[in-house]
Amino acid sequence: MSRFNTLSHRQQGLLLTGGGAMIMAPDALLIKVADLPDAEILMWRGFLSGMGFLLIALARYGRGTLAAYRRCGWTGIAVALLFSLTTCGFVLGNQYTKAGNVLMILASSPIIAAVLSWIILKERLPRRTWLAICLCMVGIAMIALDDAGAGSWVGNAFALMAATTLAINFTLCRTRPGVDMSPMLVFNGLVVGSVAGFFWLTGSESTTLPATSQLAVVILLCLIIVPCGVTLLQRGPLYLPSAEVGLLLLLEVVVGTLLAWWILGEQPAPIAMVGGLLVLGTLGAKGLYERRLELRMRARLAAASPITVDRSSTL
Repeated sequence: MSRFNTLSHRQQGLLLTGGGAMIMAPDALLIKVADLPDAEILMWRGFLSGMGFLLIALARYGRGTLAAYRRCGWTGIAVALLFSLTTCGFVLGNQYTKAGNVLMILASSPIIAAVLSWIILKERLPRRTWLAICLCMVGIAMIALDDAGAGSWVGNAFALMAATTLAINFTLCRTRPGVDMSPMLVFNGLVVGSVAGFFWLTGSESTTLPATSQLAVVILLCLIIVPCGVTLLQRGPLYLPSAEVGLLLLLEVVVGTLLAWWILGEQPAPIAMVGGLLVLGTLGAKGLYERRLELRMRARLAAASPITVDRSSTL
């Protein structure tokens, strides 16, 4: 038995979702570094990430890959289409406004996911989760406060589309518990790549291949980082409520912003530093508190189990 399988259901979800968020942290930064036109970056992201998702599905399921796709059903098709909109919204948002603005708006996905889960799935979230969401939202707002007026409404609208469709995606996955929807992301890549490729070929922009340095960034981002990170994130709703998956996505927001500061040499404002510490501190405190609750519950179950055995032996 692998060490991963010895973890609790919740611990597996935290590891998968948190790991996916950390892998995806350089996403916004690398989109800026690639510096390609809208249709071109979407085309590369679509086709290359679709190839990466397919390779991951084949490696995980082998001969059972087709069966994995059949299990997803119509819900899987909806997930693929929703994630296509998320991809377009995130990429185009970064094209038209600052990364801080996009990340701040994307951070609203936990609120949207929590409301959708409450309405559709009747999931009741503990008060600590709502409190953590609110504190993290305040922290993210502080991070992007110094350039909040720098972005255009177009970029902000694309970012809001990404946040909304991402929240709907995670909530929809919760309607099919136990079914892994990540293989369907191959179709997301095909949809995004095909539509963007059409606009790229028929548009007025140059259709020449990107420079070697740009191509290297695109391959790293779209063939490796996006498929690996998103596959882990897409499995998160199998283990955690969609609102908590969205909450862990805030790790990507904070770490991604810190990477942009470091790589691009941007000087963070003091209020942004305080906001980042607030988000990380909230996530850390929430994780430690829930770990203590889990250990207490295990201790109670362990203490109660001998009593159950004794009673059954007297029957």
